[in-house]
Amino acid sequence: MTVRILLLFACLWATSASASETERWRVVIDLWGNPVHQTLELNRDGARLSGTLDGDPLTGRAEGAQLRVTATANDRHYHLHGTRDADALMGTADFPDPNQPERRAEHAFTATRLPSRPPGPPRLIDFVPRDYANLFSADRAPVLTIWPGDTVRTRTLDSGGVDEHGVTRALFGNPQVGPFYVDGAEPGDVLAVTLHRLRPNRDHADSLDALVGRAQGLGLATQAGALGKPVRWRLDRVRGIALPPPGSGLDGLTIPLRPMLGGIAVAPGFGFPPMSAGDSGRFGGNMDFNQIVEGTTVYLPVAQPGALLYLGDAHAAQGDGEISQYGLETSMDVEFSVAVIKERALATPRVESATRLMAIGQAGSLDEAVRAATQGLIQWLQQDYRLSLSEASQLLGAAVEYRIITLAGRNAGVAAMLDKTSLATLRASPKRE
Repeated sequence: MTVRILLLFACLWATSASASETERWRVVIDLWGNPVHQTLELNRDGARLSGTLDGDPLTGRAEGAQLRVTATANDRHYHLHGTRDADALMGTADFPDPNQPERRAEHAFTATRLPSRPPGPPRLIDFVPRDYANLFSADRAPVLTIWPGDTVRTRTLDSGGVDEHGVTRALFGNPQVGPFYVDGAEPGDVLAVTLHRLRPNRDHADSLDALVGRAQGLGLATQAGALGKPVRWRLDRVRGIALPPPGSGLDGLTIPLRPMLGGIAVAPGFGFPPMSAGDSGRFGGNMDFNQIVEGTTVYLPVAQPGALLYLGDAHAAQGDGEISQYGLETSMDVEFSVAVIKERALATPRVESATRLMAIGQAGSLDEAVRAATQGLIQWLQQDYRLSLSEASQLLGAAVEYRIITLAGRNAGVAAMLDKTSLATLRASPKRE
């Protein structure tokens, strides 16, 4: 069940704020040790306050250094009293007990003011990370606020936490850049992340001589006990190829570089714990899909205010399934932009290229992943092409392709794909930006 926490808000209004200015705040309420994140908008007209909390209307008054606000929903009143210190707020929320509405419960809250959108067109931002995340979490403070249309240039570490200079900067386990707070993204929306540039920024990549357990039959398993040794590939970035270490039976072999992002995610919703940067789910995560390359757009369902976008785990190249447990793990220069599609249901992550629609299914078994991917692609056809279930199933029966994304993690991954030439005569409905 979706929990909507409606508050009565109090804060000290900035004396420099004009009467017509809208302030936006990221609010965190401590519900018996469980943080709930919401968006607050406040407007001032003299001593009177108006606005919204989590989309619900509120009213209140400023009283010197204190503000008191009441939000009302379903004939219930939610009160919050707080004090402002510069761009921070803290105080107490007083609202109905969720189990006994006739009683009241008090909870502490804090809030951080969100920056106002800079004037002018969307920006191109160079962001240099100072630290990295090993969890996909709503509780980590955003590293940067961005707006739909903005483009960000940044850099990632490899899966072991090593940067472009060979220096360990973070704990191993797919450390991520982020989260980026996308202002305007709210639960129930979809975040669209377009990858404009993915380029390895060093001349080597690390991998393993290994086979994941899901790929081993009994015959292979008896032979594979000695596998698992590290292997360092050389990256010739001028020629666009990877070369295995010399002195093996692979001398002379070259693999084309096809840079990809293994990890791209938004924060899981309320009621879900932070997820390991090696895990995956409906929020995206460590999907390791080798089609998430330059020019593609990844669609993820928003479950927290601001979406809280993470990305990392770049590979110079990777075969289907990440069957050796590693791709060609390396650090990467990344350029991406964001858009928000309002009020859009999404069963699974989606990837769109110039030529294909790809719905991703991730589950504990390949059977379940196939089901999730199929459901996701049918939902896409129903939403954007207005096909009935019968029509969508006929199209899939004639044209769908399935690809194993990953076998390496807790979840197996499968993509259900359609070539856009199959859809050329169908008219897609416009996306609501």
